Amino acid sequence: MKSSATAEFWRLYTQLPAAQRRGARKAYRLWQRSPNYGSLHFKKAGRLWSVRVGRGHRALGLLKDDTMHWLWMARMTNMNGC
Repeated sequence: MKSSATAEFWRLYTQLPAAQRRGARKAYRLWQRSPNYGSLHFKKAGRLWSVRVGRGHRALGLLKDDTMHWLWMARMTNMNGC
């Protein structure tokens, strides 16, 4: 699967602490190899797809054709079990 990211996604990414950015890069490499790898919790959430990119952090993307368009990444404070 191909992927792209919006400017807003990258803006949010740059605001993460360094340790979270490293974790997000690691999660992305894992997602590229195996999107359904258990620890990623990659799942459909309405029209969007959600993936765990670190402890308490998720990224949301929109799948169109064979490309995941990453839209958003941030700390999830209102969800249990992220």
